[in-house]
Amino acid sequence: MNPKLEAAQPWVELAGRLLIALIFVGAGWSKIGGYAGTQAYMESVGVSGALLPLVIFAELGGGLAIVFGLLTRIAAGGLAVFSIASAVLFHGGADPMQQIMFMKNLAIAGGLLFLVARGAGRISLDHKFFSRA
Repeated sequence: MNPKLEAAQPWVELAGRLLIALIFVGAGWSKIGGYAGTQAYMESVGVSGALLPLVIFAELGGGLAIVFGLLTRIAAGGLAVFSIASAVLFHGGADPMQQIMFMKNLAIAGGLLFLVARGAGRISLDHKFFSRA
């Protein structure tokens, strides 16, 4: 590998984690502020509003785990499943915007699967606490 690319790799890994986690942290936080509206929307598509605390925990907890690189493979795997399920449940319509949202969720799941396969990288709590290097 090119030495400059090798030196930048940990920072690129960190930037990638931050960017992919941003959507989940933001979405989880916004659901807290718009709790009743989110619950009503979930119920309008046939998903129990009682699941909203779990959704918030998944988005905020999983997103923050990815930001800090803590249990990254588990968090990324869970959020990949969550993203695919959200695509199917909430963005399966024929409306072009819903189709874009569906594909966005699949793309995010793809990025998360890279985290499952590769891990958090060197600038992470996973590396600090669980690395054998």
